[in-house]
Amino acid sequence: MNRLFIVDAFTAEPFQGNPAAVCLLKPDASAQWMQALAEEMNLSETAFIQTRTDGYHLRWFTPRYEVELCGHATLATAHVLWQNNIAAAKQPIRFHTRSGLLTASKEKETIKLDFPATPVQAQAPMPKLAAALGCEVLEYGQTRFDLFARVDSAKTLRDLTPDFQALIEIKTRGLMVTSPSDFPEYDFLSRFFAPSAGINEDPVTGSAHCALATYWSTRLGKKHLRGFQASRRGGCVDMKLHDDRVELGGRAVTVMAGELQI
Repeated sequence: MNRLFIVDAFTAEPFQGNPAAVCLLKPDASAQWMQALAEEMNLSETAFIQTRTDGYHLRWFTPRYEVELCGHATLATAHVLWQNNIAAAKQPIRFHTRSGLLTASKEKETIKLDFPATPVQAQAPMPKLAAALGCEVLEYGQTRFDLFARVDSAKTLRDLTPDFQALIEIKTRGLMVTSPSDFPEYDFLSRFFAPSAGINEDPVTGSAHCALATYWSTRLGKKHLRGFQASRRGGCVDMKLHDDRVELGGRAVTVMAGELQI
């Protein structure tokens, strides 16, 4: 039987942060089967993990398609492996993925992920994007995976009610929107919209912070940052830059564990 878990990532409290499904695969499974299960779970990401002699093979699926990088589902997977004594508690976990080798380590209750940085490249104004967001955009950008927009304030960010159908027509995996923080404990705020992936708003997007960390580090002159994703559920991501890598830190909590009957 394949074991299945639902884990809330980038939070220490259940029903906050970003939920991910984690499936521990025993037999080989086709991509079509994985995609069907991800659609059945209907969470922003379902992670599939298989043991290898030199670590684990890890894949991520949204309800619509497979993606190349996902932070919260990787954090959730590491949490499952350690919590269930599948991975050695004091040893880093090696994940072989479509984005290369990723590693997870643990410091007390915090899981730290070593991810590639995905810098923001400035783009010309996109009137269709601003119209879809319904607000003025101060800066536009493009990362390896997503579009980027900066707005003027935390209030503007929180008040966004995007036209999701209009966003679907803009070809991109997702759109990260960011602003300065109005909380002293956070360096910046963000939200993430990905209707083309079947996720109107993602609660906490680890991979987006691989770009947000580089953007705000340059503007704030800091290598250690803390961001808050201001979705309805909300979640905190700690970041540390190391050249072309970003360390993402957060906690996780399991809310369900069971076995698939198929």
